[in-house]
Amino acid sequence: MSESLGVGIIGCGNISQTYLELAPLFKFITMRAVADMRPKAAQTRAEEYGLRAQSVNDLLAADDIDIIVNLTIPAAHFEVSKRILEAGKHVYSEKPFVLSVQEGQELARIAQEKGLRIGSAPDTFFGGSHQLARHIIDSDRIGTVHSGTCHVMSNGMESWHPDPDFFFKPGGGPVLDLGPYYITNLVQLLGPVKRVAALTSMAKDVRTITSQPRFGEQITVETPTSVHALLQFENGSTITLGASWDVQHHKHSNMELYGTEGTLYVPDPNFFSGEVSMHGPGGDEVALPIWHHPLGIDNQTDGSAQSQANYRTAGLAEMAQAILSEVPQRCSNELALHVVDVMVSILHSGETGSFIDLATTCTRPEALDAKTAAALMAQPEAVNA
Repeated sequence: MSESLGVGIIGCGNISQTYLELAPLFKFITMRAVADMRPKAAQTRAEEYGLRAQSVNDLLAADDIDIIVNLTIPAAHFEVSKRILEAGKHVYSEKPFVLSVQEGQELARIAQEKGLRIGSAPDTFFGGSHQLARHIIDSDRIGTVHSGTCHVMSNGMESWHPDPDFFFKPGGGPVLDLGPYYITNLVQLLGPVKRVAALTSMAKDVRTITSQPRFGEQITVETPTSVHALLQFENGSTITLGASWDVQHHKHSNMELYGTEGTLYVPDPNFFSGEVSMHGPGGDEVALPIWHHPLGIDNQTDGSAQSQANYRTAGLAEMAQAILSEVPQRCSNELALHVVDVMVSILHSGETGSFIDLATTCTRPEALDAKTAAALMAQPEAVNA
């Protein structure tokens, strides 16, 4: 059995740097080539990371490429992923991997016919903090989770992103852009969603870019930028989700889960680490188990010089390991499609004012314990689950 799979990337924007920077942390994948519709962008990335730059067609035909990572804009994800599958390659997509259930079902059909795999970000639920939250829930430490809240809110992507237009077009917005992190984590904690309802709005018709290099340019808003949603899960729990790019400041927690025996505070699922805390009967804080997890160890500093754990590409490596071992992967097509179904149903509910029953379901992904996570690492830290 081969020890790794050859990987190519289509789309050399900002996120490609993250994949290329972090890929050496993991076994089972070998980055080999990049492509972009802008040849100069591909050449720049290739020179930065010692890879070859190719046209999209040449990358699709390359014999040493087994998996292609689709890092194009969301509106292009379906067509690009379809081309990858039709070329006989496995595909791993950035989120959201498609923009409709029908698109996801079509990709699944092609993959099944060709014996190929589809995987998709986010993989942040692999993080040590979120796996600790999973352990607490699975150990029945807070009893039965009956409800909870999630909030992901800011003043908008135009304040920092160098090219923010697509965030405010169909296929963008806070639910499709940031919702995958929150909804995927909820599914791995609680299981699949049964139905949703939502109210949606946008505070501004036009946004002004305040980031460089396009400071002062304006963007016409074509998708909701504030969403208040209710998610009813198959296990009976009900979660409130607030997602907005119209909020200047707030004091909501990222995620709070309320159980019959306690409350669990879960950090931002956009990241691999963060503080997990628990309060038991009567509201007293409860000590958590000692938890050493390789995907929770700080390995970077953010723009504010704060330490953080960043292991994006873990999902790609776990998918490659699953392909080589012929076992199911955690960042699966089934999971990604269900999350897409939840998100587009939220937006549809906002348009119609109706509760929407989900058309899909999925199997709750297996927990990723410390030993299993360490097996993905090129140089695993000593861990004790």
